[in-house]
Amino acid sequence: MGAKIAYAVVLSSCLFLFAPPASMPTRFDGDSLKLYPETTRQRPDQPSPCALSDGTEVVVVLMKACQWAVVPVTVENGPLNLPYGARGIGKGRQLDVDANDFPTLARTGLHDPRELEQTQTITGLPVAEITRAGRPEMASGAGFLAADEDILSVLKGDNDLVAKLGLTHPDMARPLFHIWNLMLQEYGQRRFGRNWDAITHVAYNGRKVCFGQVHPTRGFQDSIFNDEIQGAWQINFFRELDESEQAFLKEKYPHLDETRMVELTTRLSHVLMGEMVPYYIMRYGFYEGHTAYRIDPLAVAFIFGLRSLEEIEAAFPGRLPEVLVTHFTSAGSARR
Repeated sequence: MGAKIAYAVVLSSCLFLFAPPASMPTRFDGDSLKLYPETTRQRPDQPSPCALSDGTEVVVVLMKACQWAVVPVTVENGPLNLPYGARGIGKGRQLDVDANDFPTLARTGLHDPRELEQTQTITGLPVAEITRAGRPEMASGAGFLAADEDILSVLKGDNDLVAKLGLTHPDMARPLFHIWNLMLQEYGQRRFGRNWDAITHVAYNGRKVCFGQVHPTRGFQDSIFNDEIQGAWQINFFRELDESEQAFLKEKYPHLDETRMVELTTRLSHVLMGEMVPYYIMRYGFYEGHTAYRIDPLAVAFIFGLRSLEEIEAAFPGRLPEVLVTHFTSAGSARR
């Protein structure tokens, strides 16, 4: 797919209206808060994430200068801004869901497997064409799908994972949008250049979400769908397991040697993504296939505290190592 001027292609969609989830409490005295770029030496005494009385979503972050900040990260539809000709950086359409192709997704936040079975096109493109573009060395070198996966098998497989966790695709997209919108706040303040390194961690549901390397790529990545979504960033973030979580995994999986245990914990707690993924999740329920840039729903639930490690294990008893690596092939996705 060639480069596109932002918004040149209009995706038929609806606005997914949702209230802040139970994991995101509302603080009614938000008017007294000093928001970023204001900072403080003491950690603000408020939940993170949090929806203020005016609906603004905020997170608490620790800057590398040992200063705390309350940063607005509201998930919303906004402009892309266009500082560099036809291409730019901005929120874009974060609330859009592809209701024409997936009406149940737009209504409930999860796919109806029967709708997926009958899907022949997405955004006007045949599913076979999307699958071809998503394979490695096609639209991108790493690919959006593994070589043995197709777009429908991946949508089905991840929908099943999210449903078993008792969550929805908007639940999953929200914290990822918060991370991206946090970066956009820094970009708006011109606080970073080639590399983004001003923030040590984000406080999120009692967890510390830390950043590894975050930097722009050499160019723009076009979407495999018929939409305006583009990517230009590589974003690494992670959360360390505490002692009780490490002990829990050792108790549940005593047969794993050290190498395999490290692989399991890494897959649960470390993420490498591009900024396209939260838009893909909200719009299509697409987390990418089993490639380097995949965002596994189990990792999102764990890192951001949407589900405890015990709850994740209960959803997939004794199967976490398998669930985190098994490809979503047409023949095998139903085994999930």
